[in-house]
Amino acid sequence: MITTRNRLPDVRRTAQALKNLDPAPGEILITADACTDGTIDFVKSELSDAKLIVNEEERGSVASRDRMMREARGDLVLALDDDSYPEQLDCIARFVPIFEGRPRLAVLHFPQRTDEYSQTLAQTDLGTEHLTRSFANSGAVLRRSTYLQLPGFESRFFHMYEEPDYALQCVAAGYEVFFSPIVTVRHHYSRQVRSEIQNHHRHARNEFWSTLMRCPFPFALGILTWRVLSQFRYGCKRGLSWIVREPLWWWQALAGAPYCVAKRHPVSWAAYKRWLRLP
Repeated sequence: MITTRNRLPDVRRTAQALKNLDPAPGEILITADACTDGTIDFVKSELSDAKLIVNEEERGSVASRDRMMREARGDLVLALDDDSYPEQLDCIARFVPIFEGRPRLAVLHFPQRTDEYSQTLAQTDLGTEHLTRSFANSGAVLRRSTYLQLPGFESRFFHMYEEPDYALQCVAAGYEVFFSPIVTVRHHYSRQVRSEIQNHHRHARNEFWSTLMRCPFPFALGILTWRVLSQFRYGCKRGLSWIVREPLWWWQALAGAPYCVAKRHPVSWAAYKRWLRLP
């Protein structure tokens, strides 16, 4: 599954990579999120067998992925960004046996060679297999049957932080989020339609909302304070222009607090601590 917004060159490149996979995926799901750059026509002509979902108005990557997870036919769904794809053509044959051997595995994710961190492009030590507390939807396989048992991606997030929030749900329910270098992902990390400070604000706001929805009281009060201070420290490292704009996400977080309280589905404190301790 792929969600995209006005990044046609990236979709073209990723589409070619998907066409070369062997074995081929059972289906391809693509959400065009308010695209106006020819993406829809390209998918219809070049990926005519793909299931294309068109959002006339922008709904965000999180809501788009949630819908695709619910509408997918297969039980294993490979999540990619429009600018990422697996480097191994036989990736499906590589990851399916891992799920067959780990019935409690909810998410399997892979190392990425990404332009965002240039040192990864030539990296040979890709790490060892281990359980984790998060993953990246630019290169992960999700078990749909597990997803449907849990709240899933929170559409209110719009963009950012759905992965750790969902990983917390999985860990608390006794499922695994697992990293393996059996597959690698090439992530070109397009700078188009990206704002670094806006992504910081969304990440911080959504982290706050996730804590409010998942962390049990009274521990949530301390965790919320820690989250705010940690994000503020990060803003301070980026300079004055970031510091003066940091309150923007505070107000957004507070505005969404009633919604989060209404949707509270806290896990146990033991489960929350177990998740926090994972790498």
